[in-house]
Amino acid sequence: MTASPAHRAAESHTGGPRAVVASDLDRTLIYSTAALALTMPDQNAPRLLCVETHEHRPLSFMTETAAELLAELGDAAWFVPTTTRTRAQYERISLPGTAPRYAICANGGHLLVDGVSDPDWQRTVAARLAEQCAPLDEVTEHLRRTAAPEWLRKHRVAEDLFAYLVVERDLLPPQWVKDLAEWAENRGWTVSLQGRKIYAVPKPLTKSAAVREVARRTGTHLVLGAGDSLLDADLLLAADRGWRPNHGELADSGWGAPTVVPLVERGVLAGERILREFLAAARA
Repeated sequence: MTASPAHRAAESHTGGPRAVVASDLDRTLIYSTAALALTMPDQNAPRLLCVETHEHRPLSFMTETAAELLAELGDAAWFVPTTTRTRAQYERISLPGTAPRYAICANGGHLLVDGVSDPDWQRTVAARLAEQCAPLDEVTEHLRRTAAPEWLRKHRVAEDLFAYLVVERDLLPPQWVKDLAEWAENRGWTVSLQGRKIYAVPKPLTKSAAVREVARRTGTHLVLGAGDSLLDADLLLAADRGWRPNHGELADSGWGAPTVVPLVERGVLAGERILREFLAAARA
């Protein structure tokens, strides 16, 4: 098949796309019903496409326009879904367009190549964690010992790499999160509060490290990124150009960087805007 003019313009000297587009998924490109932020009159709401089901129910959506843009992006760049989700959670998602060659799960803990976790990358990550931070067991024990049953709903360990709690946000004492963050900081871990989830993640476990590995393997020199949470900050800082929606931890805290554009859009329309920006930058 002959490549389109847009595709040819985006190719590098190595014959592939010249840009890596690394994007967070939840509340960046895909949205639950609670996060859609459809504030316009009902008759003006965008048509939505379901891209994830869980336990036989629709769970995540993007606009139909965003779906078309994402399909185009797959021809113009190395599109790399970059998520804190586990592999099993990621596999529930059915994104439009050609399946990405590379995907990053578990906040950088797994680099998927054609859907299979790369063993060399797993060994690299394991060595970094062993050298640079306290073990997972120490952190999970602290969480179990200090979390209060009146606001704790679930305690989970993801891929034997990091832990997170599902909490009743209204009952959660803000000081508990601050105390946990200070305790974790001294052990080489970071804490992030996202909606009803509190994440405890090793500092060496980053999306940016995995994205750099993808850029190395593909031979590209332009990295574009997007994300909404504090766990995406390192990804955005490592990207040549980045975008963040007007919602999430980064927006709420006023976080910014010279190469990151804060968008005015919120909710599912922010996902559409981000894909427009990706596509324009990859083709430029």
